[in-house]
Amino acid sequence: MTQARPLWPYSVFAGVLAAAGLPIYIHAPKFYVDSYGVELGSLGAILAVLRLLDLFQDPLFGLLSARLKSKGLSVAIAMAVLAAAMVGLFAVAPPFDPLVWFAVMLVLMFSAYSFLTITFYAAGVSRAESAGRAHLKLAGWREGGALVGVCLAAIAPVALVRLFDQPFSGFAAVFSVCAGISVWFMTPEWSIRQHPSLPNLRGVLEDANARWLLLLGIVNAAPVAVTSTLFLFFVESRLASAGSEGPLLVLFFVSAAVGAPIWSVIAQRIGPRAALLIGMGLSVAAFLWALSLDAGDVWPFAAICVATGVALGADMTILPAAFAARMARVDPQGAAGFGLWSFATKASLALAAAVLLPLLQAAGFRSGGPNSAEALGTLSVLYAGVPCVLKLCAIGLLTRTPMEKEL
Repeated sequence: MTQARPLWPYSVFAGVLAAAGLPIYIHAPKFYVDSYGVELGSLGAILAVLRLLDLFQDPLFGLLSARLKSKGLSVAIAMAVLAAAMVGLFAVAPPFDPLVWFAVMLVLMFSAYSFLTITFYAAGVSRAESAGRAHLKLAGWREGGALVGVCLAAIAPVALVRLFDQPFSGFAAVFSVCAGISVWFMTPEWSIRQHPSLPNLRGVLEDANARWLLLLGIVNAAPVAVTSTLFLFFVESRLASAGSEGPLLVLFFVSAAVGAPIWSVIAQRIGPRAALLIGMGLSVAAFLWALSLDAGDVWPFAAICVATGVALGADMTILPAAFAARMARVDPQGAAGFGLWSFATKASLALAAAVLLPLLQAAGFRSGGPNSAEALGTLSVLYAGVPCVLKLCAIGLLTRTPMEKEL
């Protein structure tokens, strides 16, 4: 029976997807700045323009996923495209203008990543319903696995430097192998019987509760988008601690991975809204502390990484579970709804890239070079001050967002 199957394949598949997301959002911009001399402003513009594709393709991918009969085959093809684009981005020297090559590879990666994420999260709706509305339980396995995948992706460039001249080339090769394994493990899950209704994109948009959750998802994803975009620059230039990025990233994501299952339990005991409020409050306190950091403050920043990582565990576990529970009522297949959810959360990443990187460049900031006090001050405000304000806005939205007490 479906209920008897273990949930760990969701952890493995989520881990591979998350491992792909880390280099896309964190490593790729700095890699192309340092390796090929691409300007920050140009990268920000490209990332923003490419993210506009999601305005059209994510909802369409949701509808496509819901209509496909052979989800296993489509997932395998999409994962192969993602792995090939990863190799092209990091392991192949651009055969033409690096900025254009960067854009082409990211189009492939974004598209495959979007389709895989939407199809995967939609499968979780049917799986959780078949197990007795176990949305929080499944989310704990899924997001815990995702965070472990992110941790491994953060460690990989350092661990692989001994085996490969270019560690990101090694990462792309290892990722390709893991991608195939994850598709194999998830094969039985695509056969779960789903609700026979057609994908209901209009129904999702007309549902007031779903709209509130989507809005909350956009605003709450924004602080993570900001810090993800600027993390490497902040550690290297504001803290003057080049070389600490890897361990600090690992610490952040390990803290999130440890926190995810704990938040799942907390949410089941005190309710999802109360648990989210606690996690968001922890983030605000940590961002305020980060505003005061200066060169050499690596240990205080490590403590901030722990706090914000633990808080991220709440966001990643509870919000998708709340949205999945709502989709079980208004879009039983889940794919149309998670097409919108995927777009909503990634819209924040587009805005972060479009606004933050040009602002840094306008302030005179130079990656890896000497920077003025004004440029470093701008970096601190963008990295910590902006997320603090955004998280406070998310808290305000959360108090007004309808949410089921049990997930």
